[in-house]
Amino acid sequence: MDATSGTPSDFPGLPGLPEPVAAATPYRVLARKYRPQNFDDLIGQGAMVRTLANAFAANRIPQAWMLTGVRGVGKTTTARILARGLNYQREGQPDTGPTIAMPELGRHCQAIMESRHMDVLEMDAASHTGIDDVRGIIDGIRYSPVSARYKVYIVDEVHMLSEKAFNAFLKTLEEPPPHAKFVFATTEIRKVPVTILSRCQRFDLRRVEADTMVAHLAKICAAETVEAEQEALAAITRAAEGSVRDALSLLDQAIAHGAGLVSAASVRDMLGLADRGRIVDLFEAVMRGDVPTAFAEIRGQYEAGADPAIVLSDLASFTHLVTRLKLVPEAAAADPTLSADERGRGGAFAAKLSIRVLSRAWQILLKAIPEVQTAARPLAAAEMALVRLAYAADLPTPDEALRQLKTESLATAQTSPAAPASSSLPASSALASPPPVDLPPPRPALTLAASGGARASLVPAPAPDAPPQPAGPRLTRFEDIVALADERRDIGLKMALEREAHLVRFEEGRIEFRLAEGGRQSLPNDLARSLDAWTGRRWIVALSKEEGEPTLAYKARLALESRHENAAAHPLVKEVLARFPGAQIIDVRDKAPIVELPPDADLAAPDLDGGGQPDDDA
Repeated sequence: MDATSGTPSDFPGLPGLPEPVAAATPYRVLARKYRPQNFDDLIGQGAMVRTLANAFAANRIPQAWMLTGVRGVGKTTTARILARGLNYQREGQPDTGPTIAMPELGRHCQAIMESRHMDVLEMDAASHTGIDDVRGIIDGIRYSPVSARYKVYIVDEVHMLSEKAFNAFLKTLEEPPPHAKFVFATTEIRKVPVTILSRCQRFDLRRVEADTMVAHLAKICAAETVEAEQEALAAITRAAEGSVRDALSLLDQAIAHGAGLVSAASVRDMLGLADRGRIVDLFEAVMRGDVPTAFAEIRGQYEAGADPAIVLSDLASFTHLVTRLKLVPEAAAADPTLSADERGRGGAFAAKLSIRVLSRAWQILLKAIPEVQTAARPLAAAEMALVRLAYAADLPTPDEALRQLKTESLATAQTSPAAPASSSLPASSALASPPPVDLPPPRPALTLAASGGARASLVPAPAPDAPPQPAGPRLTRFEDIVALADERRDIGLKMALEREAHLVRFEEGRIEFRLAEGGRQSLPNDLARSLDAWTGRRWIVALSKEEGEPTLAYKARLALESRHENAAAHPLVKEVLARFPGAQIIDVRDKAPIVELPPDADLAAPDLDGGGQPDDDA
């Protein structure tokens, strides 16, 4: 025997070559290495284990079980554990019958777990679908078990059996010999005939919950002496969708991908996922209507290796998360797969966005994902989906549009008949708009008002001599107009006012500006129509040939450049830039003002008596 290699000295070999070394133990994937061996190892299936424990304790054991569920939740593993529990018997101990308590390996356990026991027969129905295969089971079931207590037949993917094979099972399955038990497993329970289901005790294996899955993966990483980040395990759990086998396969791949270190970045690269924080940034840009930022963000993720379809899918998932945080905040915030950024910023979005906006965003993304998947240019299709989302997320619903039309019709009906015939034209005509004419107040009319929020009733309008009340916000500056457009989520109008309007003259009720070269010609009409609807007053918007002021976007850019230049001229900033070559000033923020007190100011707090007034004796 060779002491170094462990091989016999007479092991055959070739002259001049080293003696061959015995092959090492082959590697077993994590899904097989950590397969549950008893009911205590099963995770996420507490209801089924409790039912089986009570049935075994009361000796109410059926002749057949039907195990169903999605992939990788433990159907075949549970069938083997059931066969082991039915035939469990310890060496040198009295026979206590079937049990789910298996503290140690019994006489038949090892052979059953390795699928080589003579009395536990496994059949793959996907490859043995015909009646001849079932006939073999029927012919052999009459014989008693060789060494075990029960003869157990495990049929995996039973829904793949043919119609004749199912029919051949009926009589045997209804009245089997007392020593025979059947365990069926399937992922397509609807394809199993009801005549088979009625003869079995059915168990629906659940998807494993996220917190249980993360804890299970962390336990396996500790056993494998692998360092894993919590965020990486959460990403694997999300990708597994409740399947333990999928999660262990992804973890196995992540360990190899990261050379023994499972980090969030390596898992994202492996799965082609986008950074969750950048998904939140993209959501914020789209909801704010900032299309250029949204384009830059999705293109950056695309260049980093993320699939545009997966980016939109993650965006839809975050939209769903924000909706859950708005409706069921406690349950949604308890999800262990959420990062701190998703939990914090998602809660902020839930407080600001309405259900209507979130529902519209969900519908747009749900239709855009298959479009991006089948598009010849996925990135372009994803960008167009973001455009639709930014511009259409706040459109009115059909009932709101109908209600708005009724309101406008009623307002038109209340207009004085003394108005000129040309009043049917848009009031915001950019051409020669007539100055406002003082008209006599209309007579009292009946207006439609909401009664109790449930039905509409007719109530008299205010008297003519009552002082007029403003119907909307008071706008005293052009910047107030832009802020109101942003508040009403008219993103196109807001951006056009910032970039294309050179203000010439502004007063409440009248605006004049010069349109930038290449600007939208319908901007005056659009602005006047929107202001009429938002404020309830008539606005005149006219174009002018005067130079006017610079645009708001140009002013903001100059102010930002000036702040950066002033910051760069500061001695401390100069010193920092000199010590760190390549450093840049990204942003300049104002700190809270510091209140300077006079030198003789008394900083001691006065003593207060019981009434909260300064003490006279102080």
